[in-house]
Amino acid sequence: MSSIPADYAIEPGQSYVFDLFRPEDAEGVVHLFKTIYGEGYPIRTFIDPKLLIEENEAGRTISSVARTTKGDIVGHVAIFCSAPYKKVYESGAGLVHPSYSGGRGIFSGLGVHGEKTAAPQFGVEVIFGEPVCNHVFSQRAVASAGYITHTFEVDLIPGTANDKEKKALGRVSTLLDFKTLKPKPHEVYIPKVYQEPFHYLYNGLDDKRQIRVSAAEQSLEIPTDLDIQVFDFAQVARIAVNQVGTDFITVLVQEEKKLLARKVLIIQIWLNLSWPWINAVVLKLQAVNYFLGGLLPRWFDTDGILMQKIIGRPNWEGIQLQFDRAKKLFEWVRTDWERTLRGGKPTVT
Repeated sequence: MSSIPADYAIEPGQSYVFDLFRPEDAEGVVHLFKTIYGEGYPIRTFIDPKLLIEENEAGRTISSVARTTKGDIVGHVAIFCSAPYKKVYESGAGLVHPSYSGGRGIFSGLGVHGEKTAAPQFGVEVIFGEPVCNHVFSQRAVASAGYITHTFEVDLIPGTANDKEKKALGRVSTLLDFKTLKPKPHEVYIPKVYQEPFHYLYNGLDDKRQIRVSAAEQSLEIPTDLDIQVFDFAQVARIAVNQVGTDFITVLVQEEKKLLARKVLIIQIWLNLSWPWINAVVLKLQAVNYFLGGLLPRWFDTDGILMQKIIGRPNWEGIQLQFDRAKKLFEWVRTDWERTLRGGKPTVT
């Protein structure tokens, strides 16, 4: 329980500094999240002071805060581990106290602090953001910081996630925008069936790759190995495929049944683009109604591809996009989803 009273009022107009999180900031961060979101914020790290301290001490979450001269926390942005490769961090959990929002630059300043100060101290090599697509404001903010769109996550967030602000109608899609901090040129195999979108995406990457087109069949006799995360509050499952065996689809279908029993609506699959046989794996997923999500730079240290399945019809009408790169990727993603309805041959090449 927070020791800050629920009716505690932060004095406006104080000066503040951007700084890395300290344990004594935990109560203030939690109070800030509850001020903005109430008691229902779905990520427990940011509403449990003890857990927030533990995650920051472990380096799994690295919080940047705007701290006033009185010690009040009036802004927060974190970078945190959410990819298989532990030097790829997501930037998120950003918010500013209502008394300090509007033209003061706290949000953007915290983002810069996370990238320029926090990331180097913890050896972060790639940062990505997840701007929402029910409005364009976060897309503009992420783009202005030099992040590049590579992935389109369809219907990722429940429409109820923003109920307090009354801004979302239907589920909300997101982009994944990446920024390379430490380059790592390497060889990748792009699926033959997705040559056009992947050549386009790689042409905009802020790093170098040697690109080969995958057309090989897998010959290795290995068992399928999956890591599965389920986010029940969002009805989302994420599956990292560590190894693809001859039993891959059989295992996947068995896991899907379990996920559907838990009311999961969105299934995301992460595959490794270091596999010469990646095209064969993608074709297997297409045959069971998965469609393109996009490129995941350095996701496994090597690059990855997102494939996704949606239960029901996506909320296409709720999508707003600011930039041409995202619009072009969106068209490929939607076209490939339409293929799943027909059960026909791939329409993206």
